[in-house]
Amino acid sequence: MKLIIAIVQDQDLYLLREDLAKNNFRMTKLSSSGGFLKIGNSTLLIGVEDERVEECLKIIEEDCKARTADSSLLNITMPTDSYMPYPVEVTIGGATVFILDVEEYYRF
Repeated sequence: MKLIIAIVQDQDLYLLREDLAKNNFRMTKLSSSGGFLKIGNSTLLIGVEDERVEECLKIIEEDCKARTADSSLLNITMPTDSYMPYPVEVTIGGATVFILDVEEYYRF
């Protein structure tokens, strides 16, 4: 058995949870937030039998697409110590996935 930890953007969460549930994957959702843009995201803990790992990964990959967005970061300092917003194109979305071996599993 494996534990899949999937960190996904909140925009992708609804569709992903629906598709995982349709395919009988059980999951637990934890709220989290990103460090760079401070955008809300969620961490899903998904217990998966070894033979279904690829199926689960395929669903995550299909539902969590990376995309670009413009962000106004305050990173140019003017000589008068005021800030000028500087638009930057950043990549958001997608998923970060970790797969861990599960030594024991209990369900009460």
